[in-house]
Amino acid sequence: MKKHLCILIFAWLVGGQAGAANYLLEAESFAHKGGWVVDQQFMDLMGSPYLMAHGLGSPVKDASTGISLPQAGTYFVYVRTYNWTSPWHKGEGPGKFQVVIDGEPLAATVGHQGNAWTWQPAGRIRVDKAQITVGLHDLTGFNGRCDALFFTTDARELPPDEAEALAAFRKKQLGLPATTPVAGTYDLVVVGAGVAGMSAAIAAARLGCRVALINDRPVLGGNNSSEIRVHLGGRIEAGTYKALGDLQKEFGPLKGGNAQPASQYEDEKKDRIIAAEKNITLFANYRAIAVEMNGSRIRSVTAKHIETGEELAFRAPLFSDCTGDGTIGYLAGADWKMGRESRAEFNESTAPEVADRMTMGSSVQWYSEDAGEATGFPRFQYGVEFNEKNCEKVPMGEWTWETGMNLDQIHDFERIRDYGLLVVYSNWSFLKNGLRENDPFRNRRLEWVAYVAGKRESRRLMGDHILTENDLVDFVKYPDGSAATTWTIDLHYPDPKNTENFPGTEFKSIARHTPIHPYPIPYRCLYSRNVDNLFMAGRNISVTHVALGTVRVMRTTGMMGEVVGMAASLCRKHNAEPRAIYQYHLSELQRLMQQGVGKAPLPNNQTYNEGSTLGEK
Repeated sequence: MKKHLCILIFAWLVGGQAGAANYLLEAESFAHKGGWVVDQQFMDLMGSPYLMAHGLGSPVKDASTGISLPQAGTYFVYVRTYNWTSPWHKGEGPGKFQVVIDGEPLAATVGHQGNAWTWQPAGRIRVDKAQITVGLHDLTGFNGRCDALFFTTDARELPPDEAEALAAFRKKQLGLPATTPVAGTYDLVVVGAGVAGMSAAIAAARLGCRVALINDRPVLGGNNSSEIRVHLGGRIEAGTYKALGDLQKEFGPLKGGNAQPASQYEDEKKDRIIAAEKNITLFANYRAIAVEMNGSRIRSVTAKHIETGEELAFRAPLFSDCTGDGTIGYLAGADWKMGRESRAEFNESTAPEVADRMTMGSSVQWYSEDAGEATGFPRFQYGVEFNEKNCEKVPMGEWTWETGMNLDQIHDFERIRDYGLLVVYSNWSFLKNGLRENDPFRNRRLEWVAYVAGKRESRRLMGDHILTENDLVDFVKYPDGSAATTWTIDLHYPDPKNTENFPGTEFKSIARHTPIHPYPIPYRCLYSRNVDNLFMAGRNISVTHVALGTVRVMRTTGMMGEVVGMAASLCRKHNAEPRAIYQYHLSELQRLMQQGVGKAPLPNNQTYNEGSTLGEK
């Protein structure tokens, strides 16, 4: 029988009399998800993934699963859920759903009240048998969410709400082994399978390393996946080491464009290339949650499966943080920065006079399609009002729909993503139901809205070199130059027009570009300065906020990943740590960068959106 995250709890009162019979069911473990999706983006904050009814205003199909209660009897049923529009609207929210037991909905509607994740009563059931079927019945299609369900014969007995206490409760009820099983023996553990992580894993594997590749979603590619749908930016075949980037000829999609149909991002091509590498073991749907240290070295990383709750420990002499958020470095105690440095700190002319916590934001992209006939959309107004003057009269939204610049991209990320959803639905509802001249939208149907937000910036892990604006603009050459960054210094700010219409609650951005020559990123930006065996590749490398504007695009991060994979192979060869490659083996790394790790010469047919530079130098 398939193991289920349904935990049987028997409590006994003093004197030996039986107490309440309790049962905890984690929603992400439902055997049949129906139209509900698993959302793991915020499990570091709330301790668990959850199921969400992402139906774009149309109720999704029921989720269901079978469970075995401890005994027949009368149970009170509680649901841990969240009224997600409550930060902006004080009344009932749109995320309504019901719990269904053996095909019959319970009395209460949940998901639309309160202002925090909490346990809400769903109803009471009398069952004459232990085995029942539990379902989640969505009522609106507007992102109702369910973290867990709790069945108890004592209405006074509830799991805690407070984060730490709830995490301890979950861990106890899951019955996890005292010692986390070890996943295997590897030379390199890569956490995060976006373009950077994939490239690091493939390069290292082709050079003889046994690699564990951990990804917290079922699909690969990160921002370039069908879940987020951002095209590749930057150039390959640039700078001194033109073989860097050859891997992207093997797995990169051939078409460009943001917020396009799913097939355009070619997830299957990414799956195939990883599956073909005999030295890579892929752990999809695993989220890294903990790090064990041995002095200044990482001993192991623990990852949890986002549906089953299974935990595995990954041990290796080397780790690469390709999470984007710098999660592994943060857990390991690596030095990091987030936000904008002051102008004086690095003498950067583009930096603000005073340091602050502002970052580039996250995008919830979307598009509509012509249905060939008039279509409707529910009225949706939950705290953000659109009208003839401030509405966005557009059939789609891509990177410019950007939120959270003045919030914390780690701790406020659920709110940032939810605000992205809120403004998309609110604006579309006005275009369909309130705009006087709405002929262009009458036949259009909201076809796709991302629920996995595309993030640009959060933590940056500090290495032995911190790349700055002056390095880029003045073209300061360093001996360890590696992959060339070619994109402009592209920094995002709130759109002044959007600020005028929505002061303090902007959701649109503008970009300011500073062209640069193709610039070789120093290898010393790709490993931690205080965690001895930690590499990093992606938007979390050692740069200032200003310098991040150029290195963050995905063709460039992919080339960083190749360099990390090459360096890891040299660490294995010489029994060395990342810093030693710069100190003693740099010429070997340079030869590998010159040769590349591509399997066969392939044409560079990914010429779309290469970015703007001043030309070769």
